[in-house]
Amino acid sequence: MQTTSEITPFTNEPFVDFSVEENAAAFREALAKAEKSFPVVGRLWIDGEDREGGAGTFESYDPSMPSRVVANCAKASREDALAAIAGAHKAFGDWSRKSAEERAEYLFKAARTMRLRKHEFSAQMVYEVGKSWAEADGDTAEAIDFLEFYAREALRYARKQPITPIAGEENEMIYIPLGVGVVIPPWNFPLAILVGMTAAALVTGNTVVLKPASDSPGIATMFLDLMKEVGLPGGVLQFCPGAGSEVGNTLVEHPLTRFISFTGSAEVGKGIYEKAGKTGEGQMWLKRVVAEMGGKDFMFIDEDADIEKAVVGTHAAAFGFQGQKCSACSRLILHEKIHDAFMEKFLPLVEATTIGHPAEQGNFLAAMINQAARDKALAGIEAAKKEGNHLVAGGEVVAGEGWFLQPTVFTGVGRNDTIWKEELFAPVLAVHKVASFEEGVEAANDTMFGLTGAYYSSNEEKLEIAKRELHCGNLYLNRKCTGALVGVHPFGGFNLSGTDSKAGGRDYLLLFLQAKSISRAK
Repeated sequence: MQTTSEITPFTNEPFVDFSVEENAAAFREALAKAEKSFPVVGRLWIDGEDREGGAGTFESYDPSMPSRVVANCAKASREDALAAIAGAHKAFGDWSRKSAEERAEYLFKAARTMRLRKHEFSAQMVYEVGKSWAEADGDTAEAIDFLEFYAREALRYARKQPITPIAGEENEMIYIPLGVGVVIPPWNFPLAILVGMTAAALVTGNTVVLKPASDSPGIATMFLDLMKEVGLPGGVLQFCPGAGSEVGNTLVEHPLTRFISFTGSAEVGKGIYEKAGKTGEGQMWLKRVVAEMGGKDFMFIDEDADIEKAVVGTHAAAFGFQGQKCSACSRLILHEKIHDAFMEKFLPLVEATTIGHPAEQGNFLAAMINQAARDKALAGIEAAKKEGNHLVAGGEVVAGEGWFLQPTVFTGVGRNDTIWKEELFAPVLAVHKVASFEEGVEAANDTMFGLTGAYYSSNEEKLEIAKRELHCGNLYLNRKCTGALVGVHPFGGFNLSGTDSKAGGRDYLLLFLQAKSISRAK
């Protein structure tokens, strides 16, 4: 076990440079190995034992080649969920009494092992959720960062806390874990967010029932296998994939559940928040909900911005990973003085976007996660047409197998229009023209969400005003609104974007702890 003096300061995991042929060759080898291994077989893990699911099995598919089954996973029943909660509750006593150093070491071990096999994890995401090489590598790097960062943060919270001294007493404040937590991660960052939510809860002394997303059980199983390998005690992490309506609701509503950590849509998140607010029979606490619920994010390009830089940033933020990021730019606000010049440079870049299976290194845009997701995007595109928005790029499916959709751009979008208001979670961008900085700020804030945003300008006075007036949890100046780094950009949003959890920040672990003040008379 590492001692505190041996632990180096946190630094972010570097991204792989795939322009180096040695790195590209290694990744192609990992892709080939992954393809030969399909389907990945996932089973429940309850009380330290693999189990078949009481509700049968389900499969995940390659979005760019849906005929390919990527994973076959056991499907939990309500009874399985009840067993998982009971087992996690039983395991809590011993796990919560372990030192922060002991718990952190499991995360450090997992980070070291994942770093050695990072291409294997990334390759799985290329096939299972349609990430490009760079997007998949970034996901794995972020997962490693979460393990490293939260392990160090747990040690910080375990240290002696500053208390104002007073004569005649010895006082201290300690942080203790909550109990059993339910972790419900999304499919779009199926490793990074899953690892971050789970690791934060575990390292603070809680036990976890993990219900992975139904579109990405394969990568979740790989993480589970990693935690088995590093020796995590049985019962501390329960793996319970299954339907949200059956398993998810059972876990959220159970009186032994102490907290729910969720990332997903606003609709589902609000439902969890409502269910968690009810106190079941025998429940003696109010459940905490840590929720990140998506966004309708903006990039505002002002009249004095660097257009070349803004064009590249907008393309990456709007269409990276098919726009399937809660931080993706779906609302582009252009000052009228640079609107035409911007679009003249931007549209050729959109048209040149390479589309195809993400296993091919040169492809930027892959398929959307499933048919339902693409159908929702197409419905939004049709609504935009009916409302008089101008389709200037894309808007069509791509022929052949896979749930491909062209990168799509609409201009002339009004603030009451469908694609301005609704989160499509797709490569669809709404462009809105404004006549002033003030109007741009008003348009940026015109949303029920408040996750990320970006403002481009060379005017220092307006940049300072933007810091105060643009209302979102993560605001970026003169750079794109995606690409938050652990420790650098604590992540979480306002309003219906969630509880502003600030994942990857110094406040995050506090969400899984409670403070206990202890006084002793001298």
